[in-house]
Amino acid sequence: MGERRKSREFVLQMLYSMDISKLSCDETLRLFWFSNPGESAEVRGFTERIVRGVVEKGTDIDSAISSYSANWKISRMTAVDRNVLRLAIYELRWCDDIPAKVTLNEAIEIAKQYGTEESGAFVNGILDKIAKIVAKE
Repeated sequence: MGERRKSREFVLQMLYSMDISKLSCDETLRLFWFSNPGESAEVRGFTERIVRGVVEKGTDIDSAISSYSANWKISRMTAVDRNVLRLAIYELRWCDDIPAKVTLNEAIEIAKQYGTEESGAFVNGILDKIAKIVAKE
């Protein structure tokens, strides 16, 4: 597994944890790294960049999800799908150094791995719409 894939999986775990436990970002990061002390600086740096970015831009990200998820309220989505979308939307909108195709492929694969049978298609459908809008901007 590549370093960035590992980081994205860690991001999902942290966002999921914050979503369920309502712990702060700093507390979640502290507890997570305490439990995973041997990770490289690259993994830690990329993970924290994305987690903090998602938290900082959370309102904008959730607004985008709401706008492009026809007939699905964020509260009705599974926690995995919701947080994979958050991570991917952050990358699409605020990480110019990551190609959109990479973000989409990674998000879909992570959704398939950690979500339900329908998660990959669900995440793909929403992200495809958002990626097209971001590409035009």
